[in-house]
Amino acid sequence: MQRNVSVRELRNDTAAVVEAIRAGELLTLTVNRQPVADIVPHRDSRNPWLPASDLRRIVEHAGADTELLNDLADIRQALIDE
Repeated sequence: MQRNVSVRELRNDTAAVVEAIRAGELLTLTVNRQPVADIVPHRDSRNPWLPASDLRRIVEHAGADTELLNDLADIRQALIDE
């Protein structure tokens, strides 16, 4: 779950907000308690790997296609049988 950060908090405690982002925290910037932007950690576009913690968060939020899970199970079983 993303934490809300007001413009005032960003202005008054920029170092702490930046440190939270560096630590991998996802933040929502708010103005008058209304969300206006998401602040996410920068990812190195050259690295194709996704950290396991990010993958878990995505799967928890979006889930996986049931058919995909069945296909992967079939492939796994075929590899084991060979």
